[in-house]
Amino acid sequence: MWDKLKIKLKDRTHALKEWLQKPKNLAGLGAGAVLFAGLIAWGVWINQPVEGQVPTSASQMAYDKAVVTAVLSDDAQPDEDAEGKRVGTQELEIKILTGAHKDEIMTLSNPMSALFNVDLDKGDQVIVRIMTDDEGSYYPSLFNYDRGIVLGVFVLIFFVLLAVLGGKKGMGALAGLIFTLACIWFILIPSIIRGLPAIPVTVAMVAVTAAGALVLLNGFSQKTLCSVLGCVIGVVVAGGIAALVGTITPMNGFNMPEAENLILYGADQGLKISGLLVCGVLISALGAVMDVALGIASSVWELKEQNPRLTAGELFRSGMHIGRDAMGTMANTLILAFAGSSFNMLILVQTYDIPFLQLINTDYICIEIIQSIAGAMGILLCVPIVALISARMMAGRKGV
Repeated sequence: MWDKLKIKLKDRTHALKEWLQKPKNLAGLGAGAVLFAGLIAWGVWINQPVEGQVPTSASQMAYDKAVVTAVLSDDAQPDEDAEGKRVGTQELEIKILTGAHKDEIMTLSNPMSALFNVDLDKGDQVIVRIMTDDEGSYYPSLFNYDRGIVLGVFVLIFFVLLAVLGGKKGMGALAGLIFTLACIWFILIPSIIRGLPAIPVTVAMVAVTAAGALVLLNGFSQKTLCSVLGCVIGVVVAGGIAALVGTITPMNGFNMPEAENLILYGADQGLKISGLLVCGVLISALGAVMDVALGIASSVWELKEQNPRLTAGELFRSGMHIGRDAMGTMANTLILAFAGSSFNMLILVQTYDIPFLQLINTDYICIEIIQSIAGAMGILLCVPIVALISARMMAGRKGV
């Protein structure tokens, strides 16, 4: 067994050396390293604390883990209007498990209603907020169940399934997902909050994350390049359509439900609201457009591998035939994502029997329609764009 492992390791090392000896792979690796270093430097710079910035009240609140050590009293009873949930008040004794008050025993009141219903027993773990008044006295306030472990295990299972079932591709997809989320959270959002132009920064980040995710999934290749180019063009087109429709309607970031809080807490740091609607379209369309772009580029690549005599025109037509199958399903993906995320709101619409004219002119509905349709149009336009780019590049000549 050890001999087989050594032979396998030797083969892998030899394959890596051969890969590195190819100039295009070495150049791509160097460019990727430079880009990655630049992203790290950008992230470090943009996340530096601003001189004179006042901490938010939320950032100063202390949240700690705790465990219920005893239920001192409980008058809650099942309520038919709350679908059988117990409504009432519990008096609890808890032990703080983390933070400055670790191991302290405290008591708190737990009012339970139909909407806020954290029904607890001895041994349950919860999250509490430690409230401190001006005189230094403190007391706990119940926040919610401690769901961290369950969510962590749930995410871990997803990672394991992706790695086991997907193999190398799964690991590449996982690395690409982590890279994309890190770029959005640590670079894109802080950049927008600091007042950098939202749309140009988002377009740049879409290009970077698309390139990074596809390279991690597929490596440096002509197929990857075609996918990245088509993906970026498709997403930018989707954003352009959303910006155009938003200007005509008119709709912009100020129509979003979160706009008031963003203005109150972000304006002092330089945050501009007006471009956030288009930014949301760019980000929401990225995943679906990447899927379509890579699928078409891979198909055209495989066709060329199987039949090198195919012309650019023939490759383009084949790419279009393949892309048409993906158009409907991926466009449905974005529309159904809107329906799923807004399902409760759609139920309320029918419950209140809201008139169509009121519904279609509601800010929230208009924003969701613009984002969904613009993203779907980005997917539709991505198909011919990627098919054309792939056909031209993979055919080895300029004309179609």
